[in-house]
Amino acid sequence: MKKSICIFCAAFLLQSSNAFAQNSLTLDEAIEIIKTENLELKSAAYDIQAAQADKNAAFAAHFGKLDLIQDVARSNDAGNVFGFKLASREANFGDFGFSDFMACQNPPVPAYCTNILTREPHDLNYPEARNFFQTKLKYEVPLFTGFKIAGYNEIAQAMAKMKTLEKEQLLNEKIYETRKSFYDMALLKDAIGNLEIILKNIQTLEHMTQEMIAVGYAKKVDLLEVQAKKGNVARLVRQMQSNQELLYHYISFLLNQEVKAIQPPSSDVNEPHFSDEEILRRNIDIQKAHTGLVVRSSMVDVAQASYYPTLGAFAEISTADDTFLGDASDHKSYTLGARLSWNLFSGGGDSAALEKSRVEKLKTKTQVELAKKGIILQVAKIRTEIKTFDAEIDSLQKELALANEIYKNYEGRYREKLSSMSDVIIKQSEQIQKILQLQEVKNKRNERIFALEKLAHGEQL
Repeated sequence: MKKSICIFCAAFLLQSSNAFAQNSLTLDEAIEIIKTENLELKSAAYDIQAAQADKNAAFAAHFGKLDLIQDVARSNDAGNVFGFKLASREANFGDFGFSDFMACQNPPVPAYCTNILTREPHDLNYPEARNFFQTKLKYEVPLFTGFKIAGYNEIAQAMAKMKTLEKEQLLNEKIYETRKSFYDMALLKDAIGNLEIILKNIQTLEHMTQEMIAVGYAKKVDLLEVQAKKGNVARLVRQMQSNQELLYHYISFLLNQEVKAIQPPSSDVNEPHFSDEEILRRNIDIQKAHTGLVVRSSMVDVAQASYYPTLGAFAEISTADDTFLGDASDHKSYTLGARLSWNLFSGGGDSAALEKSRVEKLKTKTQVELAKKGIILQVAKIRTEIKTFDAEIDSLQKELALANEIYKNYEGRYREKLSSMSDVIIKQSEQIQKILQLQEVKNKRNERIFALEKLAHGEQL
């Protein structure tokens, strides 16, 4: 019984997954998938994490550093041995060569005692080798750095924001590409539908011509013309179907998963209504430029820090012995201190660095203004192009309606032997040409609308 239930559940899940796989993907669903699955966006997320780590590292400089230093040594160098004993608080008078001095205090007095001060103490100059183990904790903290650390913190924060903006810009680019692909697919399906209607009309015309040839009202050349046009339209349909397949491959690449069916939206895209102020406020390139200006301002602060003194404090505790942590409590020591450092002259290098930072800031400020004017120019150009395409689409739709009626008229005239097959084929070619022209102009109009949305942060209001 349990086995039957398991088999039933597995079959149900498999059927459900197959049904889900067969569902056509909507544009909104595709955009949500892109946000989580697109590989380029995942890579950009790692860049944000790295920039965040850099920001944390810059902020950590405020807290200084704590080092554990463990020295292990063995030496018979006179200076080292004497220093080892002093560090471990075990130096004695014998280490100064007092054995030679004391020998001069008891008779018989050695000959060298007549000039004892020039005597080289053997115990001091030729000590026995000694082990040295020193354990030290040292904490150093900056108290004032001329605002340099604060400047680096602002730079790190700005760079983290820059990476976030870059990811948003990449997301907008992928949404733009996805929307354009979906609307291109809609236009392709619309054009294929119109061509298939024409193909059916040609097939009808082909049958009619064959019947007319049978009764002597048409010539074989008329049939050949029809069949040639039929092959031409079928070739156009196959080309568009191939373009559809390529679009599916591209959408699958964007979504990082296989996509076999989508729900194309309406082929007509409404023009968004953004004011120039809204576009400038929302545009990511402008936001990045402002962030770059923050970086340049912080770099001026960093360069100016060279004119200020720096003040730091440190504290350390240590213990030393000829064994590891031997008599650690008795041999412990501490040191507290502070250091003030102030560079008074650097040959003009600090002044040159500061001047360069100020010039770079002014340059970036000018580039921000230039970027704003460039965006406004792009917006004006895109809006003009959209108006031109709207007028062209309206004209082509009317021309297509006229071409359809003319073709029907010439088809009827051919049946009545009032026009030739060549005339019918010419009118049908004009009909196909209008369909292709209309599709091309609609594609261009959609692309310009999506470009306008992308300038305004890729969102519709």
